[in-house]
Amino acid sequence: MEANGTIWSHDSLRNFHEFTPAVQNHLKRVYLTLFCALIASAFGAYFHMVWNIGGNVTTLGFTGTMIWLRFTPSHEQQSKRLFLLYLSALLKGASVGPMIMLVIDFDSSVLVTAFVGTAVVFVCFSAAAMLATRSITVVKFELYFGLLIFVGYIVVVMIIEKAHHGDMDYVQHSFTFFTDFASLFVRILVLNMFRKMKKGRKDRRK
Repeated sequence: MEANGTIWSHDSLRNFHEFTPAVQNHLKRVYLTLFCALIASAFGAYFHMVWNIGGNVTTLGFTGTMIWLRFTPSHEQQSKRLFLLYLSALLKGASVGPMIMLVIDFDSSVLVTAFVGTAVVFVCFSAAAMLATRSITVVKFELYFGLLIFVGYIVVVMIIEKAHHGDMDYVQHSFTFFTDFASLFVRILVLNMFRKMKKGRKDRRK
């Protein structure tokens, strides 16, 4: 399979190159940028709680900035691309704000559990991809860590493979991680809320 000029296959999932200093530095920049994007997203959610700005407008704004960033060449000014990344993260946070407020009104512990759960899963598949050795097969990984983490593992592997092939676009790679993190967080948040509601109905019946 070829993605953005980088060829990867089943073998590339199992057979990593040794991390070169350039790849290590790239991954540090990716995760630092991701951390900053998550902070921007948190501010977006906070802004919604204060000014009630989240909704269709912020969702459209996120979609627009996402498309703008994806079609902005990597050779353009990084400050511009970073601005688009952080703006899209802020708008995404504002867009999720209404759901977060609903969850807080219902049970704030659900929000904490969802964030911690997302962070743990994200760290697990990131660490697994970075520490993988030639003796670890894809089949074993899928069996032990489950499909969800396996998919995240593939995303990390693809970014590492792209870096090995010279694609050092840390802004785009950070954005890929951010959208995956946000999607995972929303799904875990919804699942936890439904679980709490179901448990509450059972308790009321007793």
